[in-house]
Amino acid sequence: MNIYFNEVTLQTGDGLQICNLTESLTEEVKNSGIKAGMVNVISRHTTTALTVNEYEPRLLDDLRSFLQEIAPADRPYKHNDIHLRDCHSDEPKNAHSHILAMLLSSNESIPLVNGRLLLGKWQSVLLFELDGPKQRKVGVQIMGE
Repeated sequence: MNIYFNEVTLQTGDGLQICNLTESLTEEVKNSGIKAGMVNVISRHTTTALTVNEYEPRLLDDLRSFLQEIAPADRPYKHNDIHLRDCHSDEPKNAHSHILAMLLSSNESIPLVNGRLLLGKWQSVLLFELDGPKQRKVGVQIMGE
């Protein structure tokens, strides 16, 4: 069995942004030389999330609206009481981002068959930026033959 690891780095935009990682993961598969196995992807941050779903603009708008409704940024979260916590005074007020990340997922596993990600016709691997703008890293481990 071969094991390949790399990180995909991207700069995200303001607020809640959804980025399509599928092309970057396809490139990592190509670089790995592995044709059959698993692609494991993990977010390296507590305020981002990963999922597999459709990358369609109107659906993405619906997802952003839904997530903002279930964890609005302006709610009075205890985590945002920076002055009461043992942390840096410049830490962002981002409790809503942490909550959304926990409701979503920090990792995905995608089968690799004949050198291709085994995704459905409309499926893409999506990174949810919940607290941007920031530079983000996604770990990509590919295992197989």
